[in-house]
Amino acid sequence: MAAAAEHETESPGGAQAPSPSPAPAPQPPRYRQLLELVLGSRKNANSVFDILEGLEAEDEAEILTATATCSKLFCTLLQQGEVFFGQLPGEEECLAADSSAEVKYKMWMRYRYQSCINQLLNLMVHESSQVQEVALCTLMKFVQAEGRWPLDRYEDNERNIFPQGLLKLIVDNLLQIEGDTLSLLSRFQEYMEYEDVRYYVMVYTVDNISRVMQNSKGDLLPVYQQNIFGLLSLICMPTEQKELSNFLVKQQSKHTEWKATRLKEHRRVFERLWLAFLRHKLSTNLYKKVLVILHESILPHMSKPTLMIDFLTAAYDIGGAISLLALNGLFYLIHHHNLEYPDFYKKLYSLLDPSVLHVKYRARFFHLLNVFLSSSHLPAYLVAAFSKRLSRLALTSPPQALLMLIPFICNLIRRHPSCKLLIHRSNQPQDLSADPYIMEEEDPAKCRAMESSLWEIQTLQYHYHPDVANQAATINKALSSQESDLSTLLDLSVSELFEREPKKRIKSIPLEFEPAEGLLGRRNDLVRHHWTLE
Repeated sequence: MAAAAEHETESPGGAQAPSPSPAPAPQPPRYRQLLELVLGSRKNANSVFDILEGLEAEDEAEILTATATCSKLFCTLLQQGEVFFGQLPGEEECLAADSSAEVKYKMWMRYRYQSCINQLLNLMVHESSQVQEVALCTLMKFVQAEGRWPLDRYEDNERNIFPQGLLKLIVDNLLQIEGDTLSLLSRFQEYMEYEDVRYYVMVYTVDNISRVMQNSKGDLLPVYQQNIFGLLSLICMPTEQKELSNFLVKQQSKHTEWKATRLKEHRRVFERLWLAFLRHKLSTNLYKKVLVILHESILPHMSKPTLMIDFLTAAYDIGGAISLLALNGLFYLIHHHNLEYPDFYKKLYSLLDPSVLHVKYRARFFHLLNVFLSSSHLPAYLVAAFSKRLSRLALTSPPQALLMLIPFICNLIRRHPSCKLLIHRSNQPQDLSADPYIMEEEDPAKCRAMESSLWEIQTLQYHYHPDVANQAATINKALSSQESDLSTLLDLSVSELFEREPKKRIKSIPLEFEPAEGLLGRRNDLVRHHWTLE
């Protein structure tokens, strides 16, 4: 904006615009004086330019002061009706139009207000995080003010209508394609608690995703997609209609007909939003983040959760931790929405390979595995297959994993007494080649686990780590009906094993392999043949 050129023109109120004069470094009292001048008389309207210039200053303190002044100025003008209401013509047209001086002034001030909004939108990507937050909060103040004193005409003549246009601009600036806005999004979280703000943010985020991803032609946009996920993570969906009570803009009439007041509409837009986001290719890191919250924060609030089947199936094909987390989402759909997915346990069984006992997500893997196998209605052959495969994996597992794995297998046997024959089978194979179990078989129904036994657990009774050996020895006795608590064992690490050892209380310490008898040694010692004590 060429501020100097603007000063040369006649002010909209008809008075000659004062020419700008050099001023010292701006101080808060100066902006206070400018504010009083503009609000005091329309003749001082051109002082708005001096305030707006502060938004383009290099000094951070001056920007913050100018922003606060703009907030006070335009909120007051909106309240007083000093800003033009309705469809705004071009700026040159409004000054040349055959209108009263008052209408011209309001049109002119409307353009200054729009200029202020554009500058604040630019400040949302300022290098200073404080400037970004203040600009965002000021824009949201304008959203609230426009809700109370609207600037546009609507067909139903409803006075208090949510200013969707301004919020759309804010959403577009929060979702930068190349700039990380996660810190600014965290500041925006308090506004997402308003039902109307949350509803329209979801509406315009859907539009933003469609527009940006269409232009990208399917390419990954890591920063942009991370910003999208950051915004989606702020959404806390209501579960009942009566919870929709906190609105930024109060509607005086037709409140119940407003879409933002209906839980059904919120759920519909929420579903569209997530489907729009997950329709496109994501990074591995984002896949994990989405799948971790899917069953608690996304699926329960969707109108048709089964629409996520394609996404979950595609996520499973990626492999590793993502496959397990995808199965977690499928399990939710099976359990809560009667989804028929016959290959679920077959896919879960195929994930049991040696790597799951050595990776950092081991605790989450076995937590979910325990949930999936918690039903007592699972067929015996299936439980036997999982028990046997885990036992075979135990032969090459580290001690910290074994201390969790052995109680895990014992819990499976407790839930399904028909599998106890795996422990007590009398004709156990004496070597690996004689074991009928087929480790390479991917179908648990064909692996012949029920014909085998858990000889691997008996083998671990001779493990070098005493705690592992003691755990493995529990199968020598009748298993109690009480399941072992796995919560403290899932995250067990090597360092914790080392920390445990000094804290143990040893009842007896062996000093020799054979106990000494007398002063000169053991029984039948050769020394006794040459020396006799009397």
